[in-house]
Amino acid sequence: MPAWMPRAAAALTALICWAALGIRFAVTNAGTHDPLATLWILARFFTITTNLAVAVAMTIVAFGKPLSDFVLGGLTLAILLVGIVYALLLAKLYHLTGGALVADTLMHKVSPVAMTLYWFVFAPHSRLRWSAPWWWALYPIGYFAYALGRGASDGLYPYPFMDVGKIGLQSSLINAALIAAAFVVVGEVLVWLDRQVLGRAALMSKAPS
Repeated sequence: MPAWMPRAAAALTALICWAALGIRFAVTNAGTHDPLATLWILARFFTITTNLAVAVAMTIVAFGKPLSDFVLGGLTLAILLVGIVYALLLAKLYHLTGGALVADTLMHKVSPVAMTLYWFVFAPHSRLRWSAPWWWALYPIGYFAYALGRGASDGLYPYPFMDVGKIGLQSSLINAALIAAAFVVVGEVLVWLDRQVLGRAALMSKAPS
C-alpha cells in the first residue's frame, strides 16, 4: 500500500467533518448572529462534539502523526453511535432543507461511514484489549452528565430521549444506561473484529507465499 494512502484517507475524513461542522455553524449562526452563542448552542450536541473529535484526530493523522489503536477504535465507535442513534431514534423527527440538510447528512451518515472505512482499512489491528469498550463508554456517560447538567440549568435538552422536562429524570437515566450498554456491546464487537478478523487478515497478508 502506498504510504500516502492512509494520510489521504484521513484527510478526506477530516474534510468531511470540518465541512459538516462549518455548514452547521453557518446555519445556526444565521439565526443567532452571535458566534459565541452559536458555539454554545452547538456544544450541547453529541453529534457535534464527536464530529469535532474525529475532525481533529484525522487532521493530526493527515499531517503524519499516528494515533494509537485505542484512540482510533474509540473514535470509530463514537461516530458509529452517532449514526446508529440518529437512524433509529432521530431521523424521522426532523424535516431539514438546504444547508441544514447537507450538514445533517454529512455528520450523521457520511462521516460515520468514512471513519469506519478508515478504521477497517488503515488503522493498526490485533492490539485492542477486551477492556477498551468500558473505557470508551466513559465518553457517552460523561456527555450525558454534561447534557443533563446543562438541561437542569436552562431547561433545554439536545435529544428527546433525554428530555427530563418531558419524560422525567428516571426515563432519561434509563435511556442513558441503555445507550451506554449498547456502546459497550458494539465496542466489544469492534474489538472482536480487530483481534479475530482484521488482525488475522493482516497477518495472513504479510505471510510469505
